[in-house]
Amino acid sequence: MVPNICSIDMAFWQPFAKYLLLVLGLLASCGPVAAQGLTNPLRQVLRHDTAGLAQVLRRPDQYRLQVLYTRIRRDAAGRPHFRQYGYRLRPRTYFYPASTVKLAAAALALQKLRALSALHLGLGPDSPMLTDSAFAGQTEVRRDSTAAGGRPTVSNYVRKMLIVSDNDAFNRLYEFVGPEELNHELARLGLRRSRLQHRLAVGEQEPGSRHTNSVRFFADTAATQRLYQEPAGYYAGPWPRLGLRGEAIGQGYLKGEQLVPGPMDFSQKNAFSLPDLQRLLRTILFPETVPPARRLHLAPDDYVRLRAGLSELPRQSPHPRYDPAHYPDTYAKFLLGGGGIASLPPSVRVFNKIGQAYGFLIDNAYIQDEAHGVEFLLSAVLYVNADGVLNDDKYEYDAIGFPFLRDLGRRVYEAELRRRRREKAGHAERRRSRSRSISTAVVIQSQGKE
Repeated sequence: MVPNICSIDMAFWQPFAKYLLLVLGLLASCGPVAAQGLTNPLRQVLRHDTAGLAQVLRRPDQYRLQVLYTRIRRDAAGRPHFRQYGYRLRPRTYFYPASTVKLAAAALALQKLRALSALHLGLGPDSPMLTDSAFAGQTEVRRDSTAAGGRPTVSNYVRKMLIVSDNDAFNRLYEFVGPEELNHELARLGLRRSRLQHRLAVGEQEPGSRHTNSVRFFADTAATQRLYQEPAGYYAGPWPRLGLRGEAIGQGYLKGEQLVPGPMDFSQKNAFSLPDLQRLLRTILFPETVPPARRLHLAPDDYVRLRAGLSELPRQSPHPRYDPAHYPDTYAKFLLGGGGIASLPPSVRVFNKIGQAYGFLIDNAYIQDEAHGVEFLLSAVLYVNADGVLNDDKYEYDAIGFPFLRDLGRRVYEAELRRRRREKAGHAERRRSRSRSISTAVVIQSQGKE
């Protein structure tokens, strides 16, 4: 006979309550996915915003919004522990990653150079690097006026890519590493929703993207003592198959002066999911937290070089030098800085790589405030193209995109500040409570003495 639930007393439910509490406890300890099902502080931050974020949050589908927020907690030994929270994360849904891919090219170029240096004595990031041309549309490079020695180097290309997002610098490292090795290494690092398939800002398509230039490295700026030559290459294999959705974007696009009706096909363009972008950043900033098989093969000074490029402001760079009038401090800091429209809060450093193209705005950042004990990872993408036409340079970057990313960064940073204050207050209260308990025990013990 099925019992009448309404008439059952609490004694009946006690065994089940124990199991329920056990299950909830296990869920709470299962990591990011389970944690999001219970409490998602990112959603709480977004829900409480009534001004700066409202326009985009009312229509997140229209803006193709995705956000990934990772809290960082340090244990007693200073080791970082991560817990992720997402808002509308769609790892299989395509967005154009634009310049965010430059971080991968920078890291993998340094990795390749590190491997070659074991075979070619004297070869390093500051070795003069001359690029030749070997296929239609390719260009050669002999000089670099922004470099200290006047010659191109991997080191200077990395700095230009990361500090002000230079496109030509990316293209030169794409040519040096080559698409086959780039994509093989992305897969080895566990970045399964990512591909590097072409240069940037040169209107590239097949077969040019498969052909790479010959590159020579020298021991001297006069380029007389050659250390190594990378021959011109051709990648004949298939491009990575990622199983992405939504690679046809827009209602039309400009091809030259002609408007072509219908969506633009992005299936032959670079790709990077938001979780992959953040995973790559974490691999560079916290390599010890990544399984050894998924780590970059870099030396400590390579990590220093990458971290410096990610965090330096344009005015802080001795080479290349950047005019603050054209490159304000937050020129390449979208979260918190809004791409130059706001200053960073005092004592805050941002290690990040941004992207901006075809109406997409992306920022992939680690935000650190040592003075207040705050650190977290925050990555976001949105699409601001009201007329649905691509290549017409009519995007709402300034009106909607930059202000949204600035305010999003601020809201999460402010929430982190409040959390740290609560934690400090809780620690202080626990210390006071322990102190009171010890004092009481001492009094009781002394009262019991004869």
